[in-house]
Amino acid sequence: MVRFAAFLGLCALLAACGTAEDLDEAPVPLGDFRLGHNIVVAPNLTKGPLSREASEEEWIAAVTKAVEDRFGRYEGERFYNFGISVEGYVLAQPGLPVVASPRSALIVRLTVWDDAAQAKLNPEPEVVTVTEALSGETVVGSGLTQTRERQIENLAISAAKQIERWLVRQNRWEGWFGGRGANRRRAPQAAADAARAQAETPPAEVAAAE
Repeated sequence: MVRFAAFLGLCALLAACGTAEDLDEAPVPLGDFRLGHNIVVAPNLTKGPLSREASEEEWIAAVTKAVEDRFGRYEGERFYNFGISVEGYVLAQPGLPVVASPRSALIVRLTVWDDAAQAKLNPEPEVVTVTEALSGETVVGSGLTQTRERQIENLAISAAKQIERWLVRQNRWEGWFGGRGANRRRAPQAAADAARAQAETPPAEVAAAE
């Protein structure tokens, strides 16, 4: 069970964890990684205090899409599976004073499996906690400026980005996905993939005409 008193205290100390703006760029190196199964569940989902409502189905759909959008870009040589449990959330409400309305936040737990070895890479799930990005829309509370659906989408995108950052650290320092050697080995192919994607993107004026 998520302990929301500690959770909300932690949220006050956390920075926002990212947006989807970098999805059009080449992904950061992750060795031989390729996303296999992307399984998202929410059996222990807990709503924090002063939060809007969101269903298990909504969180599962949003997190599944955000993870697929971010990790479906990797074309490594080995498949790795994600098991993700959505644990708890806060969606800031409209109509509450800023001091009384917590920032929107999300907690998920992640387990990574090596598909070929049928083994976990992390015996204990990694806990990922994110808060909404601080912007002109959220500085007075996203409950006043964003729909509930937009809050869910933004938090799911931030969670996927934070997962990527953690996996990059594991790749570099723990040797996951073939480690730094795999990064170097795949560098020429990654550069070729990026160049091909750029060549296939029509110029802005052509895209506008279409």
